[in-house]
Amino acid sequence: METRHLTQDEINRLAAQGCTADDWHNITVVPGFTLDRIANVRFSGDIRLGAFRHTFTLPGGVSIRSGIRNATLHNVSVGDDTLIENIQNYIANYHIGSRCFIQNANLIVTEGRSTFGNGTRVSVLNETGGREVPIFTRLSAHLAYIIALYRHHPALIDRLIALIDRYAGSLASDRGTIGDDARIMNTGTLRNVSVGKAATIDAASRLKNGTIDSCAEAPVTIGHNVVAEDFIIASGASVTDGAALIRCFVGQACHLGHLFSAHDSLFFSNCQGENGEACAVFAGPYTVTMHKSSLLIAGMFSFLNAGSGSNQSNHLYKLGPIHQGIIERGSKTTSDSYILWPAKIGAFSLIMGRHVSHPDTSDLPFSYLLEQNNQTYLVPAVNLRSVGTIRDAQKWPRRDKRTDPRRLDCINFNLLSPYTIRKMLAGIELLDNLRRVSGETSEEYAYQSARIKSGALRKGIEYYTLAIHKFLGNSIIARLGDTPLRSDEDIRDRLLPDTPAGSGKWLDLCGLIAPRNAIAELLEKVIDGTIDNIEDINAGFSDLHRNYYSLEWTWAWEVMQKWYGITLSGVTAADVIRIVRTWKESVVAIDRMLYEDAKKEFSLSAQTGFGADGDNRCKAVDFERVRGAFENNPFVETVTRHIADKSALGDALIARLEAIATSPSGTPCK
Repeated sequence: METRHLTQDEINRLAAQGCTADDWHNITVVPGFTLDRIANVRFSGDIRLGAFRHTFTLPGGVSIRSGIRNATLHNVSVGDDTLIENIQNYIANYHIGSRCFIQNANLIVTEGRSTFGNGTRVSVLNETGGREVPIFTRLSAHLAYIIALYRHHPALIDRLIALIDRYAGSLASDRGTIGDDARIMNTGTLRNVSVGKAATIDAASRLKNGTIDSCAEAPVTIGHNVVAEDFIIASGASVTDGAALIRCFVGQACHLGHLFSAHDSLFFSNCQGENGEACAVFAGPYTVTMHKSSLLIAGMFSFLNAGSGSNQSNHLYKLGPIHQGIIERGSKTTSDSYILWPAKIGAFSLIMGRHVSHPDTSDLPFSYLLEQNNQTYLVPAVNLRSVGTIRDAQKWPRRDKRTDPRRLDCINFNLLSPYTIRKMLAGIELLDNLRRVSGETSEEYAYQSARIKSGALRKGIEYYTLAIHKFLGNSIIARLGDTPLRSDEDIRDRLLPDTPAGSGKWLDLCGLIAPRNAIAELLEKVIDGTIDNIEDINAGFSDLHRNYYSLEWTWAWEVMQKWYGITLSGVTAADVIRIVRTWKESVVAIDRMLYEDAKKEFSLSAQTGFGADGDNRCKAVDFERVRGAFENNPFVETVTRHIADKSALGDALIARLEAIATSPSGTPCK
């Protein structure tokens, strides 16, 4: 926008209103500029002023006119309709947008040339270094996963870090930015902090060297007494109530508050942290820790729910804090649980008690780790029948609070996927081998540093088998869908995969579930320079996420042929009917186990403490008024409906296929 210098009359009027300047000719203004809302301001350096016509209405009905009052500005540009008032120290070297509300702040300054937290190295997982992740505003959980864990591929890491440093360098400036509609109130010091559009900073204590990557669609909130240094806070996040962060990335829609403290940690989409501590933590999406006595340290987590007093230890009193651990997606730690790193815990596991023998249960997902007499006991697959597991899987998509149209993390919420089913297949083989080697009559089996009771081993194989049938049946039903099928050849045409890319091992890159071969191909393009910027890397992850079901079918069909003993050239309608009937039986069996597990929440023991000062009848009535009746519980109704819906779905497909199966030629009779 065109600007002009002040007239002599304007200079005189500003001086009469208590304003001073080291050189009035360094001040430029926009058309529509007026003087009546500027008072007691000291100007120095290059100053650009907008027009001040807006009036802010505060809670309670108080009105405050935009303008600049009681402040010192040095090398500052101010947009239209902004308020700057009662700056105790000064504002220096900032571009301030339109309609901003800045009141009762101490110091807002950019010193030297800054990247505003971009490029800061975070010593995640290993406090002593070696897995540093440079943080920046476009960091995704998947890219961070590669940088942190793929140290066996130095050419890749060097290339990625170079691209990130180039990105950070592109943001370097000797002027900070406060975006349009930002609010900064009752706040201490902002030093080398870039503030995005519509952000609110209310009574923060001290912010240094960071970016608040707020946007109008997903504003960021920084609250009372927050201290943050060397940080990136992504859109939609909130950091409030005395949280303290040093060298941290806070992802989209995360919430950290209630005196939560963290250093050298990464928190990705929808994480929540309150009261406790995090140190060198890689917190993938939906990592939740809410309790004062909980410490997450040197671990990688995602979809985690940490119980009160959860703790890990990353050193053995020898060479310092050098050990690390991984708890795969969807796991829970109970109150007062403890793990001595190193350890690796399989997906969707429950950890109870103290575990000091470094278990690796990654090929036994959906398990319980229990402590009995200082020994780790493993109960494979039992979490597949847990109401809590299913409830978590249902709630995560509903609790996605991201409103920014540019989502950094690709999150796959599927409970059963090539990632977990592959582990179940390996788990069945593992458990079968244990039983064969140690003998059918053994009461317990030793697996690494854990023990598995014979009954648990047998049930584990059974539960894994049901889950595999369920997943493969889901896949073939979804694949056939409503496609017109008139012959076995039509079935074979539809079952033919769209792409070979889904074959082989699959990975969980902290939310993104994708084939290892496809990830490797993407990373090879980074190394050879075909992909030359961060946005294209993130776009590659997004493409894999978008094409998940096509890739999943390639893998599922590959497994299905071995599992059911069929081939593409020989599969018939009768084979599909057999698979669907097995799927239906498995789904109903799992749902009935969930139904029985839910019933435990309404047992007599669950009613303990209800009906105070009354008899058993009062207890039952009180319980039902508070918790509701079992049959009317929303989850129970969902399970009951799921049994009926899936049964009807399977029956409908079977009916379509029976006409083909009853024809000798594989073509429906006319």
